[in-house]
Amino acid sequence: MRVALLTTFAASRKEPLAEVLQRVHQAFSGAGLGEPTIRFNFGDAPLPGRVSSVDRALRRHPELERFVTSAAPMPRIPGARRISNGPLSPAAGEAVPFATLHAIASGVPRSFPFHNIALHFHSAEFGELIPAAEAAHSAEMMAGILMLDNWWVNGRNRSLSACTLVDADPASRKLPPPPAAVTAVLAQCGKVRRTVQAPLWSGTREAAAGPVPGVRMPMGVMIASANPEAARAVQAITADYRARLQEIVERAAMPHLLQAPGAEAYRDAAFDVTAGPMKPALDRVFKPMGYACRGESGSGSGSFTLRRRTAGNLTVELRLDGGPRTILAMFRVWGLGFKGLLSIPVSANGIVHAQYPIGDASRWQKIVENLAAMVRELDRSLVPEIERAVGPSPEWYQPEG
Repeated sequence: MRVALLTTFAASRKEPLAEVLQRVHQAFSGAGLGEPTIRFNFGDAPLPGRVSSVDRALRRHPELERFVTSAAPMPRIPGARRISNGPLSPAAGEAVPFATLHAIASGVPRSFPFHNIALHFHSAEFGELIPAAEAAHSAEMMAGILMLDNWWVNGRNRSLSACTLVDADPASRKLPPPPAAVTAVLAQCGKVRRTVQAPLWSGTREAAAGPVPGVRMPMGVMIASANPEAARAVQAITADYRARLQEIVERAAMPHLLQAPGAEAYRDAAFDVTAGPMKPALDRVFKPMGYACRGESGSGSGSFTLRRRTAGNLTVELRLDGGPRTILAMFRVWGLGFKGLLSIPVSANGIVHAQYPIGDASRWQKIVENLAAMVRELDRSLVPEIERAVGPSPEWYQPEG
């Protein structure tokens, strides 16, 4: 079984782009991998009337004219003008000297305020460039190192990530490590923020009983399920629970009836009202239930993931998004090739899929106790039903580490 390891590194926009580019490039040669294949994309803003960084770059590097394209990436979606050697470029796949790429990166953002920049480094040791046809639309699923530097309303956003392919045995306890040279490159990319395991579908569409279901990974990438039968079974189970959610809420017997969502609930959660640190209440209530809480523990803002493992190696999560003023709760069950997802209300009179105002510490405690009641009910009913339907997952499988 092929597994893509998707690693996200800490990336500061305070570090000049050219320095990051140089560091990654040197990592390949330092690991004995030689000169990597580099895909590049330097794009102008999609709206007309702005300074053209493409024109500025061409004035200094006229030899790049053959790489300029405005081809639409998708039907009915206009393409921005860009310098690229990607598939839509008239010079697709052609290389340019690294010194040229470094010179352009050195001018970002003052001389060359490109709207979108993508630089991808690849060598065969990371695995085949595109591991599966279903993943071809996602840059994050291309094997190698991916650098992104894009303009946004709050300034430039920077990201640095890697995709490494390994061959895994479902019967083994651990995943095999990447090749030593790849590990050496990753070590030069900086501090690891998280690593996501993405098991890949290895069959053919003819072998699947219908279209292969998709599974959305924690970072948002959608991939084809590595176990379509399990994915379909879990989809059916969670659809049934969504249809019977009011019945499940009644069985959970939440201890607190909160104010109905609306103006009154928000009035009691004014801007000057805060719950304080949010993580302590989560720890107190969910730790005895076997859940570990990850998230910010400082001022009370941010998102949290509460997670436990079952005897069948499934990963059960309560995901809380929002803060510091509102919260949205989602219950998730992960296994090899599937994710079961169920949005849950924070009160018996709450609205599913809607943010709820947190308010003060007293209301936050009530929200946490209500969510704990719901999670206990789902641990008693939904999780065992999924385990019976799909069986255990490999011991090594964890959706996110």
